[in-house]
Amino acid sequence: MHAAHADAGANRDRPASVRTRLERLLLWRVWERLLEIEFLDRSIALAGKAFVSFFPLVIVVAAFMPDGVRTSIITTVTHRLGMQGDALRAAREAFASTSDTREATGVLGLVLTIFFATSFTTALQRVYQRAWRRPPARGRGAYWRGAVWLVAQLGTMALLGAIRGTLDGPVGLATFAVVSIAATTGLWWFTSWWLLLGEVRPRVLIATGAATALLLLAYVLSATVWMPQIVSSNEEQFGVFGIALALVSWFSGAAICVLIGACAGPVLADDTGRVGTWIRGPADSTLTPGARPALAPPASALSLRDAFQNTAE
Repeated sequence: MHAAHADAGANRDRPASVRTRLERLLLWRVWERLLEIEFLDRSIALAGKAFVSFFPLVIVVAAFMPDGVRTSIITTVTHRLGMQGDALRAAREAFASTSDTREATGVLGLVLTIFFATSFTTALQRVYQRAWRRPPARGRGAYWRGAVWLVAQLGTMALLGAIRGTLDGPVGLATFAVVSIAATTGLWWFTSWWLLLGEVRPRVLIATGAATALLLLAYVLSATVWMPQIVSSNEEQFGVFGIALALVSWFSGAAICVLIGACAGPVLADDTGRVGTWIRGPADSTLTPGARPALAPPASALSLRDAFQNTAE
């Protein structure tokens, strides 16, 4: 009888023991941080705004750029989207009609397009603020900070496109991969530091930039496999609208990569083990001197059900 009670108690304790072990893992803590920032809702919002504001901005701004810069941007965009065949030709035609785009847009239209595109950078800023538990940044230059980030993003795209056009063969591709990872890491390091208002130490944010760059690199490589098939299938069923659906799907996956990178940064930096010690360096704090205090963590553990409920609301 006593043995039976002991076995029953051991069986009840086993799930709790497994959960305790999981909670010690960095991956589990990244998952909890994703739940905390309501990643389903954030990814949908980020992908939608990227499609309706950021992507059109790239087309419009490219129309006002010199031919070499525009070609470099086209190269980067089509490569990252994994476009081939008819979709690739459609994308190039969209960028190629520069005179029509300039006439239809004008300087005022360009300014308004940039202004509208800051809705994407505002959504991106909220992601980093929630991931790092930072207070809201109301009235702290959201629009001009967004414009600066857009310039940095377009500049990186133009740079990578120009470099890719000059490198051929296996050695060239390997060199481009290294340069691409370094440039993308730098871009997302700057993104997190800039949108967090410089309140998080630059050294600490290197982990965020590296994690986001590696995730996006893996995603872009995978897109070269599945994206052409999705574009072709959607175009057969829905025409041009099908290509738009495929682009929304791509942006949704890219948004998830950005969210995971954003959440991995604070989790790795706050780690009490060797990883966190190495990331933080000599200073123990992740924040810069004089930064506003961090917000409190959730009062109780969250589950995937909470993420679905928040999305439904």
